[in-house]
Amino acid sequence: MPLVTFSNPEYKDKTVYAVAGSHTETLLKLAKEHKIPVHHDCQDGECGNCIVRVSSVDSKQQRMGYHLTDKEQTVLRHLGKLTKEDIERLALDDMPSEWRLACQMIVRDEDILVEY
Repeated sequence: MPLVTFSNPEYKDKTVYAVAGSHTETLLKLAKEHKIPVHHDCQDGECGNCIVRVSSVDSKQQRMGYHLTDKEQTVLRHLGKLTKEDIERLALDDMPSEWRLACQMIVRDEDILVEY
């Protein structure tokens, strides 16, 4: 079970266990279950209010590729966090983006730091 640490300068860091591979356990769902105040609005990947920065803290393995959903690609480009070239490079290299939408990102078997 991966460890997910939520970090925000206004709150104390909180580390929780996540069920990897559930295919429904988004970062936002995990945050809400543990009363972590990640900003959100639509919860459907349309508004971009739940944007988070994700980095690996798992020293045992190489970063896992997380494919961006179509909604994430659109919103992250609109917010200026990623360019079309960034998205193409991430897909080609099978590397994760540091910017994600908490309502879209499914937790995988990797310890991560989520800055919100």
